[in-house]
Amino acid sequence: MEKDKQPTAPHILKKLAHVLGTAVKNRRIEIPEEFGKGYCSGFVFNAHIRMLIMNYELNQDLLVENPDRNTAAQMILFKFQNIFPKTETLSAGKQLKTIPSVLIATGSVNTDAVIPVHTNTAVINIEVDAAYLKGLFDLPETSLVLQNLLQNTQPLLFEQMIYPSLQKIIEEIVSESVEETFKLFFLRIKAEELICRLLMELEKRDEKHIYALNIHDIEAIYQLKEQMLEQLETPPVIKELAVRSGMSPSKLKRVFKQIFGNSIFNYYQEFRMKKAAYLLKEEKLSVSAAGYQLGFTNLSHFSRVFREHIGMKPKQYSQS
Repeated sequence: MEKDKQPTAPHILKKLAHVLGTAVKNRRIEIPEEFGKGYCSGFVFNAHIRMLIMNYELNQDLLVENPDRNTAAQMILFKFQNIFPKTETLSAGKQLKTIPSVLIATGSVNTDAVIPVHTNTAVINIEVDAAYLKGLFDLPETSLVLQNLLQNTQPLLFEQMIYPSLQKIIEEIVSESVEETFKLFFLRIKAEELICRLLMELEKRDEKHIYALNIHDIEAIYQLKEQMLEQLETPPVIKELAVRSGMSPSKLKRVFKQIFGNSIFNYYQEFRMKKAAYLLKEEKLSVSAAGYQLGFTNLSHFSRVFREHIGMKPKQYSQS
């Protein structure tokens, strides 16, 4: 009877194990010391949903062909990044770049081209068949984002910040000790809960039009985002960003908002206040020093913006 069971470990895991000269045990491989450290585990829950957990550092890049490449086009990818606990203390700049988020991509988008894969990998990938997902709930006619995502017929990418309740589910997936009898059942429920909550967030986006994306535009948007996070003391100028991206100002604003669910300036301001909060709490800067460092010349304005994003005034926050 054992041989009639469907495989519960993804083919890519077995392929990686072969390249590393190791074996898959309980749907998991430990990275051999000569190659680096960490682990990779994978789960095929059924024909419609699978998950890969990768948390490792390699001494060198490895080229591993994905055996499931032909079925990837049917799938929607949910790529969770920066979700593993950090052991080292991060500077303000690095901390902003490692805020937990999830990329949600249709089958025709290669997210590894968006966020380059290095030898240090710490992500959870959940792939769900678009038709299967579409059949799980009544699709609201008002949400163009969900309609276009679940149709899975054009290249689309959305990014969503991970809030505490989502992080809690992720921690349960990574850390919860579950008997082997219930492990696949438990992890599938948690994976589907994550996807459900993310779709509920995407449904709130009020896009009036959804535009197919190309990899050049996606890469340009992510480069601009990185530059903004590195220069939070300088407010973005749309015309300058448009020239750098090779897009018109209107296209730049449209593509940015479609991916991140926020305007360029609001997105910038949100991260500017996250850095302000870090400077006040972790670096113990005064309100005036933090405000001036982030380019504010009017401290009343700084205090008002900070309260809008953080929920309390800077002085109050630094003393909390």
